Parts: sequence; structure tokens; C-alpha cells
Amino acid sequence: MELFLTNTCRYLVERRWYEQWKEYVVTGDQNSSSFPGQIDNTELFEELDSYHLKERLVENEDFVLIPAEAWCNLLAWYGMVDDQPALERKVVDLPSTVKVEVYPVEIFLCLHSNMENVVTAQFSRVDHIHTIQKVMMKQFDVVEGAETRLWMKSSDTCCERLRNVHVNVLDSSLSSGMVIYISPSISYSRNSVEEQESYRGQPGVCGLTNLGNTCFMNSALQCLSNTPPLTEYFLQSAYLEELNFTNPLGMKGEIAEAYADVIKQMWSGRHYSVVPRLFKTKVGHFASQFLGYQQHDSQELLSFLLDGLHEDLNRVKNKEYIELRDADGRPDQEVAEEAWHNHRRRNNSVIVDTFHGLFKSTLVCPECRKVSVTFDPFCYLSVPLPVSKDRVMEVFFVSLDPVAKPVQHRLVVPKAGKVFDLCSALSEMTDVSVNQMVVADVFNHRFYKIYHADESLSCILDRDDIFVYVKPEEGDEVVLALYLRERSHYRDSGSGSSSCGTSLFGHPLLMAVPRVQCSRNALYHLFLQRAGVPTNSQQGAGMGEDGSAFSFSCESDYTSHSHCQLLCHGCTQPYVAIDWDPDMKKKCYNENEAEKYVKHQSMEVPHQQTTVQLQECIELFTTVEILEEENPWYCPICKKHQLATKKLDLWSLPEVLIIHLKRFSYTKYSREKLDIIVDFPLRLVISCLSFTPPSRYDLIAVSNHYGGLRDGHYTSYARNKDNGQWYYFDDNKVTYAREEQIVTNAAYLLFYHRQDKIRQPTLPPPSDSSSSPTQPANVTSHKHGMERATSCVNMETD
Repeated sequence: MELFLTNTCRYLVERRWYEQWKEYVVTGDQNSSSFPGQIDNTELFEELDSYHLKERLVENEDFVLIPAEAWCNLLAWYGMVDDQPALERKVVDLPSTVKVEVYPVEIFLCLHSNMENVVTAQFSRVDHIHTIQKVMMKQFDVVEGAETRLWMKSSDTCCERLRNVHVNVLDSSLSSGMVIYISPSISYSRNSVEEQESYRGQPGVCGLTNLGNTCFMNSALQCLSNTPPLTEYFLQSAYLEELNFTNPLGMKGEIAEAYADVIKQMWSGRHYSVVPRLFKTKVGHFASQFLGYQQHDSQELLSFLLDGLHEDLNRVKNKEYIELRDADGRPDQEVAEEAWHNHRRRNNSVIVDTFHGLFKSTLVCPECRKVSVTFDPFCYLSVPLPVSKDRVMEVFFVSLDPVAKPVQHRLVVPKAGKVFDLCSALSEMTDVSVNQMVVADVFNHRFYKIYHADESLSCILDRDDIFVYVKPEEGDEVVLALYLRERSHYRDSGSGSSSCGTSLFGHPLLMAVPRVQCSRNALYHLFLQRAGVPTNSQQGAGMGEDGSAFSFSCESDYTSHSHCQLLCHGCTQPYVAIDWDPDMKKKCYNENEAEKYVKHQSMEVPHQQTTVQLQECIELFTTVEILEEENPWYCPICKKHQLATKKLDLWSLPEVLIIHLKRFSYTKYSREKLDIIVDFPLRLVISCLSFTPPSRYDLIAVSNHYGGLRDGHYTSYARNKDNGQWYYFDDNKVTYAREEQIVTNAAYLLFYHRQDKIRQPTLPPPSDSSSSPTQPANVTSHKHGMERATSCVNMETD
């Protein structure tokens, strides 16, 4: 294995192995339970055949990054499990940021003349196309110096030539999963240009190619594309007269021009799918968080895009300084008009015309009761969802019965609860006293952590393997931890001498042992019985000191430890281990049988889907709240910062109202997505405080998110402005949709158009959108919205 001792690379190490190693460094005892054994990155791999990394691993949660020199030392000291590859990653210098490239770009390489012979290769985003060309020429035995051409296949029908071999992978918008083929310089490679030139379809009914985890961008673009006033502004080229090239807050007009190019292609009626490559490159150039091809949030992209378009198209060339005034008892109408006028003096664009409204913000000092009223502009509403106070957790219950399998239970516990609450819920199902339960996080065949009853449940992640063990009621018995270890021999790379080590396997156990049976011989037979090993086998009865199949290690005199001391959190946990000879382990230990468990009937109870009304979310948004300690308000009367009460109200509403449903919740210990159904109307009536009649809106687009926090897929529903037909956009695929399919638990961004501004469709809707034989070639029937949408979750790969 070739290792580079430079600062230009880092190595991935599974976080819990690394934490176990740190604990071992403190104890320094190879026979202790904290001995990490060989470096084991199994938890980072999707499968052990190809050693592909799992999608969307998080640094310091799933893995840690260590320098090359530290990696070499760890490798020399401990070795690696099962010949796993070293996870070396480059430190790359990207525009405005330096980062470790955890996920290199994985590309399929082949010859144009033999596209069945595909080779997979990984490249850094800072590698040049010339590097790929050299690798391919060597791989496919192309004569050195021969003139060749590289072609990039980004979809089933679209190929592009990589003309400039001196740009890097990032600037070429290459992403994982793409195919590059090499061909002689003769031009027999074709793309889909001719095919698309002959295509004629409904303007706006156009897919967007996924460039590699860019479904979040495609979803936001489809929603904006189907926002009539903005799209007509670009289609009529009105933006050309308003490009602001000198705005220091803008992007020199480049974002507006790139967006205009995408919109004009989508509404030309000549494309069934558009490749938004230039737009993606521009976004990454001006917003480094969107560089590369990791999954992102469609709302964050939308926020950046609306702000970027506004500054690129701001009609105000020189922003004047405006001193803000407090209301000081003046009428709300007067203060609101002044605030809106001041906002338009500095911000005047098609984005403000279309999307901006006005909040009324009221702050009240808790001490002097000073009331401060301000009016602030907004571009979208981010409304909270009523959060359930409960959490569903799954645990394995291990009884005192030595032959009983662990039982998996599904529990409903308070989100803000303690470990005691988990034990109480389990006690109701098992009739076992809470005082007899020991809650443990089991990882890497050992007790990774023992939890106290008063610890917060937020410390336990959904992916943790939580085992609840039963200990006997207070009596003349001792609770012992039992680990299974396999003996192994290795050669010390430093001294060259041969040494003996052990590695853990199987599930750890907690056993109740009568004090009278705490002799070495009695414990040995009890543990073999609990582990399911016959004690009357040919070699099983030996004590291990004379070369028998098993050896028995008692790390401490347990007869002098109480239950509390044995399971004390934060100290080195004593344990008893049975060391196995490798051959006898194969003969006597049935790994499949040892891993089996039983499902409790609670696992069969379906999860109840919660439904809330959109109006509830809006009311929650306007509820009085107390400012957080990190964000106090300075009271001009008290002359100090105060935790004031704050209330937001809607004063005036825009032509196009965007509502962001805040489905993603983050705390110090947990992150979750709220999958509750928000029942939003297709025709919305909403009131505000500006003494105007209620505003009436029609729904025109929805951005959907399917899946969880670390994976998932974005799609969108949108109503075509010309024919009034609803469509479902899933990257480059477009299907008809019906209104009754649109409300799902995946809805994330809602776009509403005020009815008094809506222009009636100029074209009749398709005669029968569910079965019309004359429907465009790129549009298919979307009869089962929920089923179809659910299948989209795993459609995208990186």
C-alpha cells in the first residue's frame, strides 16, 4: 500500500472505532474492553464487496479525518480488518473554500467501439480532463500520441464533447455515475441535438437533467419556471434592460443571465429535457455551499436564487443610506407605508414586485413594558409545523432467561424525556420493574455506553443499537458483563517478534450470578451455557491454560463490586471474557443463530400519520414567543438587553406567496424530518392587518421532498400557465397530474398566485390528460401520485 505523508490528504476512520481507540489510550491495557482491535471501517461501507461508501456520511458523527502520518501509525500498530482499503481522501482547494473530498467523482470509462467493456474510476474534482484522458488511453491501450476525443454521456439521450481538456472535473460539471467514452478523431459520435431539433411540445413542459444529486435545484427551478409573472418577464427579455452590473451585492448579472437561458430553453417547446449545466456552475461559483454534487435543501437554493436575481436586476444603482425610525405611537398605516417606501428606495426589482410582502413585528419589554413596532419586508413565509411531543424508539429487550432470544420492541416516549421514561414504557410491555433494567448502547461487540436513568433521550440517536438488559432484584447475586473474544497471532512491525492478541465478536451479555458460584470453574461453565456452547464437548471442558479450545479471563474480582459499581458510567467497566480458539469458534459458535431476535407485537403496529391544517401552521407562526438568550433585544428605555416577547403579523401580502414548511428540525443531539401531512388548500384565503379585503390565492406549484435527513429525493408539481394542466416533474421525466394527488406528506415549498393577478390559460387543457393518445412524447400519465412519488426516493444516486 502506497501512502503519502503530506498535508494534501486525510484518511477516514469510523468514528466509534476512533473513540474506542482514544479510550484505550487512556487505559493502556490490551486485555481491557476498550482495546479497539484492528481498524474497522465496516460501518462506513454500503457493501463489503465493492467497498462503496454509504451516501451522505457526516464528519464527526460517522467518521473522523486524520492526517496521513497518524494513519500510518495506526495502521502499523493495529492493522485493518479483512483487507479493507485505506480511505485516503485529497484536501482540495475549491473556490472560496478548502475541504476534504470525502466523495470523489466516480465515472464509468469505456471505448466508443466497445461500450460493453466499462471500467469504473475515481477522480478528484480538481483533476483535469487531461488526466482522465491519459488514464483512459492507458487503460484501453490507445497508442500514445493518437488524436482522440472524449465524450460525456449525462443521460440516456444526451452526449456532450469534452473539448477543453485543460479544465478540471468540477468546472466541467462531471458528476458520479456519468459515462465518458473515448473515440478516434473521426466524427461518428452523435448526441441528441438532431432529435431535439425536430421535437415540438407544450412550452414549459420540460424536464431537467439530474447532474448528480441536483434534484433539489431542479425542483426549485420547476416551481419558479411555473410562476407566470417571473417567467413572462424573462421570456419577454425585459431583464436585459434592468441588468445591474455594478451592484456590489449582486453577481454582475451572471446569475440572471444563466437563469434566463434555462427558462428560455424550457419554454421554447423544442426540448423534452434541458441540461442546466451552466446554471449549476454559476450557482457554485457565487455560492460555495452549492459546489460539487452533494444533496442540498431546495429552500436554501431558492432563497439564494431569489436574492441573487433581485440584486442582479435591482433598478436602484446607488443605494442611499436611510435612517430607520421607530413607530413612537404613530398609526400602523403610516409607519407601514414609510417602511415599504424606504424598502423600495433601496430595493426595486421584479423580485420585489412579485414576491415581497411586509411583516409587522411587535416587541414588548418584560420590565418596563416598552412596545417597539417595526415593519419588515419578507420574500417567503417559513412556517413551523406543530411538533409531536412524542418519539418512537426501537430497543432490544434481553431477559434473564439464558435461552431466550432478544425481543425487539417499539416504544413511544417523550421527545424531551429521560432514559427512565424509556424503561417505564418498556416495563408496561414486559412487567419487569424499571429498577431491574440496564440500558446500553452496543457497538463493535462491546458496551459502548451504559446510560443512567436521568440521562436525556436526545443523547440516543435513532440508528444506535440500544439493548435493555434485565438484572435480578436486589439479592445475593452479582451482575457481570460477558464478552466473547477470538485469539489471534500477529507480528509486531517494530520488534519483529510474534505476539498474541484478541478481538471481540458476537453480542456482549449481562448475567446474574449467585455469589456462591463466583469461583473460576463455576463461572466458566455458567458462561459457556449462557453463550450456547456445550460444556461436555471434547475440548469444551478445559480451562484453556493447557491449550484447550477456550480460555477464561476474569479482569477483576467481581465479588467485591456492587451492581452500581459494575455499570458505573464514565469509568472503566470491568468485564469477564471467554477467549476462543479460532478453529473451535468455527465448530461450536453459530453466528447466524446468535444474531437472531424475536419481534414483539408492538413492531407490527403501523405508525399513525398526523395531519394538520396549513392555517394551524400560519397561526403558530404568528404566536407570541419569548426571545432566546442568544438573541436578546436592546430596550432603549431600560438601556440593556432584554428577553422581550415578540409577535409577527402579516401586514401586506405579495402577488406570489411562497410558504416554506419547516420540516427539518435540529437540536444539539438530534436531527429529524417531520413527515406529518400538512393539508394545504388549492385555493387559499388569507387575511392580513392592512385593512384590505382577504387575499385569495390559487396554488401553482409545490416542491416535494421524499426520504429522510441524509438521503432523499426532490420533485415538484406545477400548473402550466398556458393550458392550466398540472404536471409532475421528476428531474428529466414529466407526467400528467391531478389536483387530488398534490397534497402529500412530502410537500415542502408551496407557491400561491393571487387570483386578481392570474391570467386565464390561452390554450385548452389536454382533452384527456390521463389517457390521451396524442400527449407529447415526454409526458406520461401520472395516475398514482403517492405510489409513484414514493418510488422516487431511491432513484437518485451519486
